[in-house]
Amino acid sequence: MRKYLIVSDTHGRDDNFYDVLDIEEPLNGIIHCGDFEGSEGKYALAANCPVYFVAGNNDFFSNLSRELEFKLDGHTFFVTHGHNYMVSMDLEYIRSEGISRGADIICFGHTHKPVAKIIGGVYVFNPGSLSYPRQEGRRPSYIVLSVDDNHEIEYEIKYL
Repeated sequence: MRKYLIVSDTHGRDDNFYDVLDIEEPLNGIIHCGDFEGSEGKYALAANCPVYFVAGNNDFFSNLSRELEFKLDGHTFFVTHGHNYMVSMDLEYIRSEGISRGADIICFGHTHKPVAKIIGGVYVFNPGSLSYPRQEGRRPSYIVLSVDDNHEIEYEIKYL
């Protein structure tokens, strides 16, 4: 079983990220869905695995891509911050975009509210925010994604 951490919207407040690393390691990879506000270098150094970053709407000075598409463990990922896909209103636009790119897993952030569901055969993940959660209860959140040798997926929204 390979284990991946999906996080977003840390906004330069790094302590919770490091706490999650301590809780969840060892990891096979980390996906950060943007709004790290300059912490990407520190995160990459702290991680003992590959880290996939996309820049968010608050990553003004980042040269990182705003979108990534990649294959991992038999799945095609589309990762973006989400602000260009109206994710605060509805998930259909980002789901349609992911499908058009051949993705079966879509990861995004921006809303600071966690989502983990399958919509029309596509996994749609928003880990929420580790720094400024907006969902009821306002607990910092992230997602752990596990993929077995048959490429079957398990996922869980977790809270600090």
